[in-house]
Amino acid sequence: MSAYVGKYADELVSTAKYIGTPGKGILAADESTGTIGKRLASINVENVESNRRALRELLFTAPDALQYLSGVILFEETLYQKTASGKPFVEVLKEAGVIPGIKVDKGTVELAGTKGETTTQGFDGLAQRCRQYYDAGARFAKWRAVLKIGETEPSQLAIDENARGLARYAIVCQENGLAPIVEPEILVDGPHSIEKCAAVTEVVLSAVYKALNDHHVLLEGTLLKPNMVTPGSGAAKASPTEIAFYTVRSLKRSVPPAVPTICFLSGGQSEEEATLNLDAMNKMDSCKPWSLTFSFGRALQQSTLKAWAGKSENVEAAQKAFAERCKANSEATLGKYQGGGASADSMQSLHVKNYTY
Repeated sequence: MSAYVGKYADELVSTAKYIGTPGKGILAADESTGTIGKRLASINVENVESNRRALRELLFTAPDALQYLSGVILFEETLYQKTASGKPFVEVLKEAGVIPGIKVDKGTVELAGTKGETTTQGFDGLAQRCRQYYDAGARFAKWRAVLKIGETEPSQLAIDENARGLARYAIVCQENGLAPIVEPEILVDGPHSIEKCAAVTEVVLSAVYKALNDHHVLLEGTLLKPNMVTPGSGAAKASPTEIAFYTVRSLKRSVPPAVPTICFLSGGQSEEEATLNLDAMNKMDSCKPWSLTFSFGRALQQSTLKAWAGKSENVEAAQKAFAERCKANSEATLGKYQGGGASADSMQSLHVKNYTY
């Protein structure tokens, strides 16, 4: 084990493994104030603290939903919020067997010397913030790096810079008790083929794990949050079977077996697409040394938002919609999702070009 994570080593390993519990996954509820404002605007709800808190409470107190979750990623504001009755959200989650996590990056900025590629900021005060978040009850963290596929992208500079950034973030988290989610998202934007996405995914993940090892990160105490390998948004769609094949093959070529849990991002897929693709991976008769699960934001919340529409009389219906998506993805982690019950909202594409949050 890494000598750099000291007293936290056992806890880090336990956290990363627990999050990958079969039948469970992560709710990504870590949208920044600006991003959640866009979600609220889509249902004509004002972006104020009380409405943000009401949406979070709706999710965190949904009957029958939290049994399908092992972790929830929170935004800093949410980590310290309470229910209307005064109970801290952290306590609500812990009592349901759900580990609170925290987004610690500060968003992306353009990487000088590239054609609009980015790197992620947030290193200033990171160790201090991690200690504060640990004291507040968080036990894992998330940091999103973003790469894109183009004629000359991702550049080697962007690959190396983002890999090093993820590794630097990961070891700082581990030294302060937080199991890091390593998220190198390759955007779906573009007309590229699924084969191109697979090739780029393998190169990027290989660079990330080289950097993690160089930084002495304890791999057993980490989680990977990658994109699924899909065709670009401007190309013809692929079947869940094809996406499963290329995704699992790329992971097997580049992710060490020491990593316990891979929790996919949805990347703008519709709720139903993301679930079907995850299910197809877990149905594969192939050696997969990691738990394959989900860390979905939009793909768990879209139907819920529309059902809620900011109205208290709709909370029960919205919580029911949320529980249904959680259950569907729970079944997908076991390769047991049958589909067929998808609503029109769950079939709606959630793709946003050059997605930021």
